[in-house]
Amino acid sequence: MTAMPLHIPLSRTIGRLTAAGLLALALGSCGLFGERGPVRIAAIGALNSAANPINGELSAANAALLDATSQGLVSFDGEGQIDVGLAERWTVTADGRSYVFRIREAKWANGRKVTAADVANILEGYRAPRSKHVLKDDFPEIETIKAMTDSVIEIRLSVPQPGMLELLAQPSMAIVNRGLGWGPMRPKRTGRAMLLTPVADPLAEDPDAAEAAAADPAASIELTGTSAAAALARFKNGYADGVVGGRFSTLPYFVASNIGRSRLVVDPVPGLFGLSIVSIDGFLGVQANREALSRALRRERIVGAFGLQEWEPQVTLRPDLYTRDVGPTPLLPAWADYPEQMRFEQAKRAVDAWRDSGNVVEPLRIAVPDSPGGRILFAYIAADFTRIGMPSRRVAMTAKTDLRLIDEVMPNDDALWGLRRLSCRADTMCHRDAQQRIDEATAATSTADRARLIGEAEQLLAGYSPFIPIATPLRWSVASQRLTGLRANGRSQHPLNHLIALPN
Repeated sequence: MTAMPLHIPLSRTIGRLTAAGLLALALGSCGLFGERGPVRIAAIGALNSAANPINGELSAANAALLDATSQGLVSFDGEGQIDVGLAERWTVTADGRSYVFRIREAKWANGRKVTAADVANILEGYRAPRSKHVLKDDFPEIETIKAMTDSVIEIRLSVPQPGMLELLAQPSMAIVNRGLGWGPMRPKRTGRAMLLTPVADPLAEDPDAAEAAAADPAASIELTGTSAAAALARFKNGYADGVVGGRFSTLPYFVASNIGRSRLVVDPVPGLFGLSIVSIDGFLGVQANREALSRALRRERIVGAFGLQEWEPQVTLRPDLYTRDVGPTPLLPAWADYPEQMRFEQAKRAVDAWRDSGNVVEPLRIAVPDSPGGRILFAYIAADFTRIGMPSRRVAMTAKTDLRLIDEVMPNDDALWGLRRLSCRADTMCHRDAQQRIDEATAATSTADRARLIGEAEQLLAGYSPFIPIATPLRWSVASQRLTGLRANGRSQHPLNHLIALPN
């Protein structure tokens, strides 16, 4: 069957968009500022000046704010490559087990000097038992974080972790001290937005010139956190130069906006996008039944419904869009090359066998976002499950459920990341033997041993079927011609200080 074009399912969801949002999207352009004014960015999600990564996942707006005002030890540039942050330089020892950072001359927003001890305490807090930090479980190699002097900090590892800098550059690794940032920008509340201005270089030869450059309106950013519909309305009406933080769930708002496709920036990111099997009661308690659900999905049809060629189907447990991660090639399921009809028949036989054995087939509860994109995704998944005789119903992401959507970008190139994420977490099943291989691979000092253990762990997890992969994650932004620095990249990182149209 030909994939349904984007405008057909969207026609059923546009009626659910807010009237105010659609009205705003229909208005003409009426830019408020000239090119010399602040760069205006509308980020999707709530904006909280007191946001702290220790409290859990950050909205796109809060991530952008912290990345600009409380940058980590290192950061990403506009191409998704490692750049300086609070650390002006760093070294890695020959054995790969020690990262030594020299932090720059910097002050907290209250004027107190930033010290290495401050930084060490903040980073240790992110790893603390009661922390809700999203990357808390992604640093198992760290042994110690300690200040060596007032300006030098060492992160010592038990084994090498080549992707350590990419982890430290994530916006969630912002160095924020009880709500106070250090830079490279300072925030000031202006109505519902935050006006971000550069921190003048404290070591500049000409302090007056440095202050004048930082005060130039063209070097500042006006950041607004709002809904997807409102963010796109701001862009369409000339109140924003760019929109950041788009996902599959909000893509229908972009289509409804009629903003030109040339303004859309889609990031080719590896990661996990699929259904984690949370419950193993009843039908889902049998591995063959869990695998049948994965066989049943017509991934090309699901992805095609959103109308973006950049969005790719995925059938492996580990990200397979790129081969950047160091490790064995992601394992394809045995049925990956089977014709669609054969996969359908195999899946249907599993459901029929369960029912013929006298078991009741209860509707599966599937948790996906309550959004236009979430409703489209569920409709296609539900249709494929119905074809094999499995009923389902959509529930909220926070509700008790059988299957829950995971939509996460790979934070670094560690081949273990996807396996860790799908094993023995609060929202995943737990295969003890697979987890043991994951732990052994984490501790392995030999590249060959690590690759072997990764392969064994993946084989065990694949045979357990804890996850139904659907596609690569979808991340998108919108950029005006002014934002020459907002480019697609494999990290989906668009730091605000790299979007500024600096004066000539």
